[in-house]
Parts: sequence; C-alpha cells; structure tokens
Amino acid sequence: MSKVIVITGAGVGLGRALARRFVADGDSVVLLGRTPAKVEAVAAELGERAMAAGCDVASPDSVRAAFSAIAARHPRIDVLINNAAVFEPFQIVNASDEQILNTVAINLAGPMLCARAAIPMMGSGSHIINVTSESVAMEFPHLSVYQSSKAGVERFSNSLFRELEPAGIRVSNVRAGAMFEEGKTWDVDPQAAMAFHQAATAAGINLVERPISQFESVTGIFRTLIDLPADVHAVSIGLHARASS
Repeated sequence: MSKVIVITGAGVGLGRALARRFVADGDSVVLLGRTPAKVEAVAAELGERAMAAGCDVASPDSVRAAFSAIAARHPRIDVLINNAAVFEPFQIVNASDEQILNTVAINLAGPMLCARAAIPMMGSGSHIINVTSESVAMEFPHLSVYQSSKAGVERFSNSLFRELEPAGIRVSNVRAGAMFEEGKTWDVDPQAAMAFHQAATAAGINLVERPISQFESVTGIFRTLIDLPADVHAVSIGLHARASS
C-alpha cells in the first residue's frame, strides 16, 4: 500500500536519495527544506507523487506552516523522517552564539518540533524515524555540540516511543555513518575544516582513509524499517561505511 512519507532536509543528500527511492517504490513524498528552490526542484523531478514545502525546522512557526500545507493535501502522514541537520566542526572555546544555537535548534529541536506537528496526523502503523550519527559513539574532536545534539535526538526517540506506543506509532533511530554523492560540497570554513582534520589525525582518526558510502546505498535500510511487520519494532539501527572490494 502506498504511504505518505515526509522527509526533512530533502533538497540534497540523503533526504533527496530517500525521496527518489520512495517515489520509485510507489509512495507519495513530501519534501521539506530551508531552501524552497532545492526541494521544489526535486519535487519537479519526481512528478505528481511529490510535494515540496519550504520549512526551517528550527522555527516553530515555519514548521506549523509547513504541516498545515501538508494537511491540505495529505490528511494522514504514515512516515516522518527527521533528516535535516547541520554538521559544523568547532571548539566550544571559539564557537559563536550562532554556531551553538543553530546546531542545537536544527539538529535537536527540529525533530521535536516536526514530531509535534506530525503526530496529530498520524495513527496506528505510522512511524517516526530520526537520523542520528555514528559520531555519538566515537571520540571525534571539534564535534562536541554536534555529537550532543545527535545524542539528544536518540534520547528523545526512546522517550517518544514510550509516549506513542499506546497509539501504535513506532519511533526509530538510524545512526548513520559517513555518506557521499557526486557533486556534494561541504559548506564549512576552510580553516575550521583543516583544524578538524588535524585534530582528528592527532586523535588517531584518518578522515581521508575512512570509507564513505553512497547515499543511495542506505535507502534500502529505511525501506525495510518502514515495511516492518506490525509485530516488530527496531529501536535503533547503526550504519557504517565499509570499503568495497
């Protein structure tokens, strides 16, 4: 049966790859993103099964407006994938107010705001999937705020599942590893990126040699999660890139 799947951060990367996969599978998708032109371009590519809406997940008003627009077309949401996030390495001592607050607002408050808006449109069999990061369990330098925000999402997911279990709504974490696609760029200050690489190397983490997976390669995991039988629940799944032979 076709599902209505809402994906945040759907203009690029994993969000876009998931949207393409689900439409190919026959589902309807709603693409949310801070830059309307990006999600609108993806929706145009995908056709009538796709809907796009600008949405800053860190803004309660923006989230409310986006889900109001969704409700006008799709009264029920089957799946919400909280994928939108910012990844910016920095040390707390040098961090600006904006760097700290943006990371926490987008990465942690964003899933909370979107879940709050989506839940009234969900029912038994619906599913919330929160994308977190392998860095939660690894000693990456310069990522204290990013790691904390993603760890917070995992704690939120566990608590939210207990809240929603009586309604038959599942909540899962997907702890993702490094991913890449052709044309992807990293919008980070070059000096900050260099400092991150140097600190990682000093900590014994070679970022250049670590394997990276393609976004398309992990979409099947999300498909499997969404299609789990009613008597099965996956609390958390960890994905890691591996070197292909």
